[in-house]
Amino acid sequence: MDASATSPDPMAEIAERGLLLLGCGRMGSAMLRGWLAGGLPPGAVHVVDPDPSEWSRGLGLAAEPFRRPAVAVVAVKPQMMAEALPALAAHGGGDMLVVSVAAGVPLAALERALGPGTPVVRVMPNTPAAIGRGISVIVGNEAAGARGLSVAEALAAAVGRTVRLSSEEQMDAVTAVSGSGPAYVFHLIEAMAAAGEAEGLPRDLATELATATVAGAAALAEGAERPAAELRRDVTSPAGTTEAALRVLMDGERGLPPLMRRAVAAAAERSRELGR
Repeated sequence: MDASATSPDPMAEIAERGLLLLGCGRMGSAMLRGWLAGGLPPGAVHVVDPDPSEWSRGLGLAAEPFRRPAVAVVAVKPQMMAEALPALAAHGGGDMLVVSVAAGVPLAALERALGPGTPVVRVMPNTPAAIGRGISVIVGNEAAGARGLSVAEALAAAVGRTVRLSSEEQMDAVTAVSGSGPAYVFHLIEAMAAAGEAEGLPRDLATELATATVAGAAALAEGAERPAAELRRDVTSPAGTTEAALRVLMDGERGLPPLMRRAVAAAAERSRELGR
């Protein structure tokens, strides 16, 4: 994709030249839903997937690959990148933008596989993209330029908010916080529900209370103009029940902060390992 192009609508060229989607699993499907809901014609998308879902087969997508696609979105697992990238090599070094959502695969590795001069953007989305509430972090190589970043941003915005990074070095931390983060929250719900059950609540009720509490608190934090620490203090009455619980959770050696630091560090290190 021409980095110097000045079209005000980055999706217009995609609709005209086509988009190649490699991998249509959970994340690929979520992004595809968002693009189609945003008005991208089904015939402008060609999917390459060894096991396409019945849903995707019924969309009326392009049956054949495009001769000169505007964008290729690589949404396969990192372990499958070596198998997927050769299919794009013929388009490398030209004006096709390659957008990768694979965790731990750096820009340099994508450039080596696709050839010098290939515009490449890495995007790290997360699973709330499935309901349009994801957050995607974006960084591109020099060849992508401002135009490539804008196109990738438009594609990612179909499933939620977007943030641009100033450096690719931040991507491992991003992967550990927001990419893997939904799993931490789901586990928090599990743990809260189990604790409620241990205190005598029926399992279904404990799960409903935990899920609604986490969802409501997250929505409150997202909409508030104050930091989470202030919201926490608002709920904490002196010598009350919340304070008793927070003494355990905020223990400097055994509480949640040091545990979360270790968890995020482990995820970030694994992301670095995948990139080597």
